[in-house]
Amino acid sequence: MSNEKKELTQLADIGEFGLIEKLTKDISIKNKSTVKGIGDDAAVLDYDQKEMVVTTDFLIEGVHFDMVYTPLKHLGYKAVTVNISDVYAMNAIPKQVTVSIALSNRFSLEAIETLYEGIKMACEHYNVDLIGGDTVSSVTGLTISVTALGEVEKGKAVLRSTAKPGNLVCVTGDLGAAYAGLQILKREKEVYLVNPNSQPDMSGYDYVLERQLKPECRKDVIEGLKKNGIVPTAMIDISDGLSSEILHICKQSGTGVKLFEDKIPVDVQTMMVAEELNLDTTLLAMNGGEDYELLFTIAASDENKINEIEGVSVIGEILEDKKELKLYGRGEGSTTIQAQGWNAYKK
Repeated sequence: MSNEKKELTQLADIGEFGLIEKLTKDISIKNKSTVKGIGDDAAVLDYDQKEMVVTTDFLIEGVHFDMVYTPLKHLGYKAVTVNISDVYAMNAIPKQVTVSIALSNRFSLEAIETLYEGIKMACEHYNVDLIGGDTVSSVTGLTISVTALGEVEKGKAVLRSTAKPGNLVCVTGDLGAAYAGLQILKREKEVYLVNPNSQPDMSGYDYVLERQLKPECRKDVIEGLKKNGIVPTAMIDISDGLSSEILHICKQSGTGVKLFEDKIPVDVQTMMVAEELNLDTTLLAMNGGEDYELLFTIAASDENKINEIEGVSVIGEILEDKKELKLYGRGEGSTTIQAQGWNAYKK
C-alpha cells in the first residue's frame, strides 16, 4: 500500500464550468414534471393540474454549521433535507431542488465532491431531482443555498394559519435530540481546542449526533396521513423549537393552545445528555430546534385514525382564547409558552 498523500485539485485549476461539469455529470431525472434539468439557462417544469410549493434556506458556515465537527457529506445531506422538510410541512411532495454554493479557495475539488455526495444521497433518498443552482467564490468560507420545489393537489396544501379551536395538536418523532447532539459536539470541540492531541469521546451519543449532523424529514408521516385519510388543519416543521413553532400556528390562526409536558416525546438518550450537561429536559425539547419533525393539528374526530400512524404523539389541544398559551406540567401548575428557540438575530 502506498503512503503517498493524494494531491488535491485546486478549484482554480478547473474553473467554474469544470466544477459544474464534475458535480453534475451523473445526475439522472426521476420525475415527469422535470422537463429540463441542469444544462440550460433555467430548468423547465410542468405541473399540469397541481399546485407548486417553493421554499429556500441558507446554511452559512459559522452560523448554521461549524466545519470543525461537521463532515461535508453530512452537511450536503442536511442542506437538502432541511428544505424538503418545509415542503412536507405544506402537505406537498418534493420533486426538485436547486443548490447554490459560495466557497473560498481553501476548499479543494475533492472536498466539494464530498459535499455533493451528500446532496445527491439526499436527492436519491427522497426521490427528488437536482435541477440547477449556482457556484460563486467567497472570502468568508462556505455558504449553501437550497431551493426545494414540490407539488400538491389543488386545495390540499396545509398552511400554518388554519388551526381551529378543538383541534388536537400532534408532533412526530421525538424532540430535543438535535440540540442535545449539538451540545456534545460543542463540548468536544472545546476539549480539542485546549488539547489538539485529544481524541473526542463520542461513544454512547450516536442517536443525538445523527439527529444533529444528518437529520431526516418525515416523508413516512405524510404518506401515513394520506393512507389514513387525514388532512391536517394546520402544519409546520420544527426547525426553531416546539415553543416557537406552536406560537407561529397560534398567532397566524388567531387561537390559543394547551400543551401537556408529559405528552411531549423525548428519547432516552436525549434525557441522558440533559442530565449529564445539567439541562432541563422539557426546556430542551421545547426550545432546542433543528429536529425537523412535523407539528400539526387535526380534527378531534381523527384521533382514532392518528393513533394508527407510528411515531405520532398527541400533545395538546387548540383553544379559542388566543391569549391562552399554556404548557401544563406533570403536576397541577402551568406556564405560559414563550418563543425561546432559535433566533437568527439574537446576540
